[in-house]
Formats: sequence, C-alpha cells, structure tokens
Amino acid sequence: MDFDHITRPLSDSEAKAEAQRIIAEVMRPERQFPTSFRDDTPLPAYGDTPPEKQDDKRIVPAWAAGIAVASIGVGAGITGVGCGAWLVLQGLASVTLYGVLMVTLPFAGVAMVATAIGGAFSKARKSVSKTYYEGPVVQNTQINNTSHQRGMFSRTRNDVR
Repeated sequence: MDFDHITRPLSDSEAKAEAQRIIAEVMRPERQFPTSFRDDTPLPAYGDTPPEKQDDKRIVPAWAAGIAVASIGVGAGITGVGCGAWLVLQGLASVTLYGVLMVTLPFAGVAMVATAIGGAFSKARKSVSKTYYEGPVVQNTQINNTSHQRGMFSRTRNDVR
C-alpha cells in the first residue's frame, strides 16, 4: 500500500482513483460473512468436554423491555404508597388533640374558601327584577278519585278539576 499521499496532498485525479479503489474494495460481491458455526472436532472418549465460548447476542423485543420498565415503575410506586401509608398510620397511632387539629385544619380552610366562593356566585346570579302578577285566579277543589284493584296490583288515579 502506498503511503506517499500522507506526506503530500493528492491531486484531483489521484484522489478520484483512490476513492474508486476504496469503493470497489468495500462493494466487492465475494465478501461473505459466516452466519453460523459448527464445531466438527471429535468429542473426547471420556472425561469432561472443555467449555466453548458462546456469544450472547439476544435482542429483547420492545414490548418486553416496556413491560419490564413499567413493572419496575409500578413496583417503586407501590413501595412509595406503602411507605406513605405506614407513616400516616404511625402518626395516627399516637392521636392527640393537636394532631387531629393539625390534620383537619387544611381541610377546614379549603371548605371555608369553597363556601365563600359558592356564596359569592349565588349572590351574583340572583336577579333583581320584581314580577307582578295580574289577572283572575281560579281555584278548583273537585277531586275525581278512581281506584282499580285486581289481585295483588292496584291502580289509583286522581284527577283535579
């Protein structure tokens, strides 16, 4: 192999020839790569066979990797929830008046704010117009009551006239 071009720059024609040579060498169709290996050496008649190195080239599918990551996340999350529940239950095991007040104080504050906001909305929605009713008033006091009973079912109908 000629290394003269390392010390001096290549001309355009030399660079083109070198590029074509490299491309032709890489793209040679006779390049073959073995896809399997078969050991034809005879096995010993007695004793242990020496171990043969076997490369591990397994590819894990994406769905399996996703399930593994999800299961780790779920396990860590459940552990966190369990630790939190344990801490809360440990705190509730030693209940004092001040502890109960401290636990319920935020909830009472939120409820008070929600009640104030609801009251403000209900007052803002009320109309200020007054309605005056005028006209004749008719009051019917006659009730027509019919009742039918057959077996275990009965039906009552009230008509107001």
